This record gives sequence, C-alpha cells and structure tokens, in this order.
Amino acid sequence: MLIKRRLAAVFAMAAFAVLSTAVHAQAWPERAIRLVVPFPPGGLIDNMARLVAPRLAQELGQPVVIDNKPGAGGNLGAAEAARAAPDGYTLLMASPPLTISPALYAKLPYKPEQIAPLALLGRVPNVLMVNPASGINNVAELTAQAKARPGQLNYASNGQGTSLHLSAELYKSQAAVFVTHIPYRGAAAGLSALMAGEVQMMFDNLPSALGLIQGGKIKALAVTTPQRSAALPNVPTMEEAGMKGYQVFAWFGLAAPAGLSGPVQQKLEQALERVAAQAEVKAAMAKAGAEPAWANAKGLAAFMQADLAQWQRVAAYAKISLD
Repeated sequence: MLIKRRLAAVFAMAAFAVLSTAVHAQAWPERAIRLVVPFPPGGLIDNMARLVAPRLAQELGQPVVIDNKPGAGGNLGAAEAARAAPDGYTLLMASPPLTISPALYAKLPYKPEQIAPLALLGRVPNVLMVNPASGINNVAELTAQAKARPGQLNYASNGQGTSLHLSAELYKSQAAVFVTHIPYRGAAAGLSALMAGEVQMMFDNLPSALGLIQGGKIKALAVTTPQRSAALPNVPTMEEAGMKGYQVFAWFGLAAPAGLSGPVQQKLEQALERVAAQAEVKAAMAKAGAEPAWANAKGLAAFMQADLAQWQRVAAYAKISLD
C-alpha cells in the first residue's frame, strides 16, 4: 500500500510538471523579451537584430528589446545569454563567433552546449579584394603572385580569430601560399590600409565593402558563397575562381539558452519563420547585401556543426590558438 501511495505521488508530480509546462507555454510570453546582440550598435549583426526585433515583437505580442553586449569577439554576449534562464525571455543574436570561437579557444566564458540554436535567418558573402593599382585581375593571378613572392604579400583583417582572418587562412590553405597577416582594429581600418597599398589583399563582409567596390576604390576578385551575389553579379565565386569547395558565410540567426521548453521553442520557431517570410524583411536584407536563408533549429544546428568543423581544420592548419 505504501509503495502504491508513493507511486501515485510520483505520477501526480509528473502530471503537475507536464501541466505546468503546458500552461507556461500557453501563457508565454507575458512580458518583454531581451535580445542579446554580442556586438556594438551599427554593425551588420546589430542592424539585422533591429530589423527582426520589432517584427518578432508583433508576432509574439510583447516587446523585443535589443541589449548590446559587445566584447571578446562576441564571446561576452554569448556568455550573457548562456547564463540566462531558459524561459524564453532571453534570446541571442547568433552569428559566426558561435562556430569560430570554439575552434580557437580552449577556454571560453561559456560552454557551447549552453547555447541552443533556434533559426537561421540569413547569410552574407565575404568578398576577396585587392587594390586596383596592384594589376591583379583574378584569384589565379593573386595566387601566382603569392607563390612567386612567399611571405612578401600582406593581407588585412579586422582582428585575430574573426571570420575575415579565417577566410584568408582558408584561402591560403587551399592555394598553398604564404601571405602575412596584418590585423587591424576593425574592418574599416583594414579597408583603408588596402586602399593605401599597405596590404595587398583583404576579405571583408560584402555589405561594408560594397560601396568602395562599386566606386572603384578597391577591386573585388571573388565572393565566398556558392552562388554569385546579386549585388555583384559580375564577380565570380571562389569556387568558380578555382578554389574548389571554398565556402564561407557571415551568417545570422537566433539562439537561446539551452533547456528551452519544447512548446516555447516551437512558438519561437514559428514566429521567426513568419518574420523571415515577410517581403519587406527579405528586401531589407538584400539591400544590406545579405541573402535570406531560412532554417529551423535543426537546420541551424547542422549548419553550425559543419561550420565549426571547417574552422577547426583551418585553425589546425594555420596553428591558430587564442588562449
């Protein structure tokens, strides 16, 4: 009899937990949602967050408040989200540091498994550029010069361990060339160095370089996505330029602290899918040089796993460790 009473109590507690979860999911959200952006205001990821937030708020019926938490290449913002309660009231603007940092750091201020992907919203090509005065017209000519002058060519980036740095290291590994890395304090400083002839090449996110390319200040040799960019239809992809299998995306989406309840995650996924399908959202992304690229939580998780594996290979080849 005692055993039966204990079993009944256990089943009652389990049923209560299931009921409580269901009630929470039905009521959620009951207050404002915080969207952590791990970069300062004004950059690509922040701009995309500000594009998505008001539309997500409209779908969910509660404000979505941007909370910029820059620092450590995006790691501080990720740690902020990882520490939050998995109740749906803290979200993270997901971007390349989530797949780059675990490849470069033995110690992070958070554990990657503390972050759960929710949805991929878009991708941004990086673009390989040179100074027009260099006389280099395509990737093959750049590679030929790099092989003829090992270590004498320099490339700019916006810092150690960034997507731009690793894009160049991936090129170096595939082309089997040695080009010296010159990190600058931000992509704008790197672009200035490229225009001044202080460096011979640079990868950058297409949106920030597009105006300079269109103005003839710098020359685009190739984009890093599998398809050509609508913003630069005459510029080949890296694969078309001879770099077989070369693919790099600056991407953005949403994530949450791990442990989010299934019903709340489902609500978020469905709301984000509706936001991503809006014509004005797609148009705003295209205007910014981004490509709409919807994937649900499962799809984003698979993408992030493949992206991490690529950067682990590049980090091992280039012997990059930032600890």
